[in-house]
Amino acid sequence: MTSSHTYSPAWWIPGPHLKTLWGRFFRSPPRLPLRVERWVTPDDDFVDVHRLAAPPGSPQLLLLHGLEGSERSHYVAGVFDEARRRGWAATLLVFRSCGAQMNQARRLYHSGETQDLAFAVQRLIAERPGDPLLLAGVSLGGNVLLKWLGEMGAQAPPEVVAAVAVSVPFDLARGSRHINRGFSRVYERHFLRSLRRKAHAKLAAYPDLVSGARLRAARTMWDFDDAVTSVVHGFADAADYYERSSSIRWLPAVRRPTLLLSAVDDPFLPPEVLDEVRELAARNPSLQPEFVQHGGHVGFVSGRVPWRPFWYAEWRLVEFLAGQLDG
Repeated sequence: MTSSHTYSPAWWIPGPHLKTLWGRFFRSPPRLPLRVERWVTPDDDFVDVHRLAAPPGSPQLLLLHGLEGSERSHYVAGVFDEARRRGWAATLLVFRSCGAQMNQARRLYHSGETQDLAFAVQRLIAERPGDPLLLAGVSLGGNVLLKWLGEMGAQAPPEVVAAVAVSVPFDLARGSRHINRGFSRVYERHFLRSLRRKAHAKLAAYPDLVSGARLRAARTMWDFDDAVTSVVHGFADAADYYERSSSIRWLPAVRRPTLLLSAVDDPFLPPEVLDEVRELAARNPSLQPEFVQHGGHVGFVSGRVPWRPFWYAEWRLVEFLAGQLDG
């Protein structure tokens, strides 16, 4: 499928790190009439969802955010605004512990946890049976989405028409090592501050959940996932968690048209991982890789002048999905 817009990186944002950070610090997302709902999960916990309404019969989009993201992530309102322009309903699934209130269960969320996505998909289908359901995930949310699509394979619900995954950390182990190098350590420290704060809150509620000493000693994402994520969610260690949760191993089983949008200069992932994803996609007609040279991580800012940026990833996400509806 050919885009009516060709991505050209904004000349006024040099380098992958500024491209990554620009939306977070310099963007004013549109305000939309969203409603917030709290859904009780099958394990008697809860997830929050933010929803944009549209008439019955219209397509609905389900969006998954990235690591430590939420409804405040700059791209969320952008994606929802693109959906609104098309007359679609849209729902953001906020992962457990990422909402306004800490979840109650003895668990958090992680890059390979697909049960809440499966729950949200079934609930949306039950609400509007027969309406097309479009899926999108950003960063960690993209990994969760691709893993679920691979798990489901041809058994994915017929309402699920197509998917888009943006800036996915396809190989979690290599991504974890990569983010511990150079300027990327700035992102690692940011994530660790937030993740440690949540883990301490969980530890206060469940003192036997993890080792407090190992949590306090964690200085890298690998350390944290070894001390907390793997322990809480039943993995042997961080390496086991990364191996079993990385979406790259699930790509051959995806059976819905899926756009993979990433940048070669993504500071969260070594570029050779994308080479391997290309090879896998060449053997699976359901996968359409679009790997641009320069875009950063969930950046993809285009436009000729700084006061009128064009957010390519959000437009491309919705355009691809709309094209699958037309097909």
